[in-house]
Amino acid sequence: MEDAAFWVLAVLAVAAGAAVFVVDSMARATFALLASFLCVGAELLLIDLHYLGVLVVLMMIMEMLVMAVFMVMYMMNPAGLMPMTMMHNARGAAGISVALFAALAAGIFAVPWPERAGRPPRDPTFALGESIMGPKMLVMMVIGIAILATMIAAVVLATHRGRYGDDA
Repeated sequence: MEDAAFWVLAVLAVAAGAAVFVVDSMARATFALLASFLCVGAELLLIDLHYLGVLVVLMMIMEMLVMAVFMVMYMMNPAGLMPMTMMHNARGAAGISVALFAALAAGIFAVPWPERAGRPPRDPTFALGESIMGPKMLVMMVIGIAILATMIAAVVLATHRGRYGDDA
């Protein structure tokens, strides 16, 4: 059952990720990207990485909501429902993507992979959190508050003038 759920979520994540480039509005692309990340978060929960799964889900929901707020504030088409393309310079992007994929795939075979040393930790999620955040937890908390204050200040400054400035 978990294997089936994993593969269904994987297919949905890729399909929603591809939909970002297929749909013709910013709003739809935003929610397609959110759906893709939610599927990835659910997959992390399925493989017992609860902390990372919840973190991805919460972070992506907040990120997409912030993006939607800024889209409503600054775009001429607030709902983002007017048709538009999400791709610019499609040929150049395709060329760069293929070259990057080939370089990364070649790197898999060219790099000597290290041998495993020691045993895996009893709780990999805790070990990962300790290695990433350990002594920097206070700094990350302060930075989080600073980012929140910056977002609130940006919204306050943007709403003071309105979308079209003082003249409208």
